[in-house]
Amino acid sequence: MTREGPVKCVVWDIDNTLLTGTYLESGDQPPGADPALTAVLAELGERGILHALASKNPPEAAEHTARVTGWRFAAAECGWGSKSGALARIAAALGIAVDALAFVDDDPYERAEVGLALPGVLVLSPEDAAEAAGWPEFSPPVITPEARRRGEMYAERRRRQAAERSFGGTREEFLASAGTQVGIAAATAADVPRLEELAVRTRQFNSAAGLPGPAMSQDWFRGLLSAPDRDVVTVRLRDAFGDDGVVGGCVIARDAGTWTVPLLMMSCRAMGRGVIDALLAWLTRHAARAGARRLLIPCVANSRNVPLRLALAAAGFRAPGPASPAPAPYERDLGPPLPALPSRVSAPGEPGGDAA
Repeated sequence: MTREGPVKCVVWDIDNTLLTGTYLESGDQPPGADPALTAVLAELGERGILHALASKNPPEAAEHTARVTGWRFAAAECGWGSKSGALARIAAALGIAVDALAFVDDDPYERAEVGLALPGVLVLSPEDAAEAAGWPEFSPPVITPEARRRGEMYAERRRRQAAERSFGGTREEFLASAGTQVGIAAATAADVPRLEELAVRTRQFNSAAGLPGPAMSQDWFRGLLSAPDRDVVTVRLRDAFGDDGVVGGCVIARDAGTWTVPLLMMSCRAMGRGVIDALLAWLTRHAARAGARRLLIPCVANSRNVPLRLALAAAGFRAPGPASPAPAPYERDLGPPLPALPSRVSAPGEPGGDAA
């Protein structure tokens, strides 16, 4: 019933799960919220875990559930199709992997259907869910301000996406119109808890996932801050819709002719907002200005990190050949021309950025 990796979102059934009865059979008095599971909603939400709904009900059932639980759900899928299909759509809407979901339903058939169709999902009965707050999958090692605001930031994300759909220009024009600001800077001791959280939670944009190496704990990051041949970098993101805080970071190992990035990570909330492209462009420019001739980013190919590998290819990094030993790095030569950096990016060594 348990599995490796943190749960990022719990998808809840409504009838006889979050509600104490069946919505469509309740007449003029819809059932109230289950008090034990409402407490679980609040406790997990404080840890930065999102909540969503998947129910064979009309949309009004989701609205009622939100009212009686007092919770703002990140997504809701109401209809009479399969629950596995609903979970796949929720994951896509939130920009997270399906196997970062947990699913709670009182119906054994629905649990079996999801478990068979989506084996990476953690499937729970309501009785399981009432005890799950103590499980490791729901117990992040650190809870940052970004984590506590995660539900609010996903609401901002929905507003941003709606505005972009109605915008008549290009993606770059929309990012400019939204006042997008990307800040790349040297990490400080105050950033360490968030860096550990990103290292634990990110998979789609995490170059070190699957690579051997030390545990990326807070002590590990603190040690790197004082290492003479290492740089630790954070990436912050904000726009007119909200402040996402620290959404990414990387570790740079500097050598005379070759720089290596043993860790590059980015929150999925930054996807499609030009942030990973900006970080890769800055890394290339920063290394070239320092006299390096090559930039290497080790990355094991797997089904989860396809977005990162596509971003590396788009930024001019060559993928390891089929005969290369595993793991082998993505590589970029640092001769001219160097990539441009959009004016919305503030970074060390760039006009308007921090000192290198």
